[in-house]
Amino acid sequence: MSRIDQARKGYLGKNIRDTNKAHSKSVIHQSLHKEKHITSFNLPEIILGGQDGLVNVLGVILGVAAATSSSQIVIVAGLAATFAESISMAAVAYTSKLAEADYYQSELEREAWEIQNVPDGEREEIRALYENYGFKGKTLNEIVNKITSDKQIWLKVMMEQELKLEETDRKQAFPSAFIVGISSLIGSIILLIPFFFFYIQSAIFISIIASAIVLFSVGYYKAKVTIGRSFIKNGIEMMLIGIISALVGYVIGNFLKV
Repeated sequence: MSRIDQARKGYLGKNIRDTNKAHSKSVIHQSLHKEKHITSFNLPEIILGGQDGLVNVLGVILGVAAATSSSQIVIVAGLAATFAESISMAAVAYTSKLAEADYYQSELEREAWEIQNVPDGEREEIRALYENYGFKGKTLNEIVNKITSDKQIWLKVMMEQELKLEETDRKQAFPSAFIVGISSLIGSIILLIPFFFFYIQSAIFISIIASAIVLFSVGYYKAKVTIGRSFIKNGIEMMLIGIISALVGYVIGNFLKV
């Protein structure tokens, strides 16, 4: 468990002991160089892949099911949509991570060049930044002088404080893509299972119920590990958004029914 996860656990449970552990001097300094926010179990990637795969494929399944009485056609269409969606989502996650890393690197190089070639302007940006935080006079001058006395620290402050950019590791592109793709695949496959064992009308009903349960559970869990409240509200919101989006496919399928 990361330091941030431990701190979040302490806050959500209002447990001072866990919170103090997360704020001990040794733990803070050990984790500072690698600490990330909201990376618990790759939650964003899991939600992105699972929800997107489930909702999109459910829309396809309902649309096809409304237009035909053949479970076989629904299964074939669903499987095609499942694998296409999973691969597409994984590819998007992969290229997005690479784009984030490339953008960070380009901005890092730009800021380093500006510090080297227009130091007065960059120094004034540091001054304005900390002046905006409420520092004035001698204290402000000391902060500016201290930061700009070391170009590495100066560059780090510009990236994190001015540009609000966090370094993205290109090596995380593949793991991120894998998690998104697998989550999308699992979310989609869940919906197809009923069509292998039940008649089409029963399978449609079971798929919708299963989707509602999964979406509610994801929304509930997300609220539990991130904000620590409004569990049911967030679960219902995610469930309604997902089901309504998917039902659009069912409506279209009814209009095109053959």
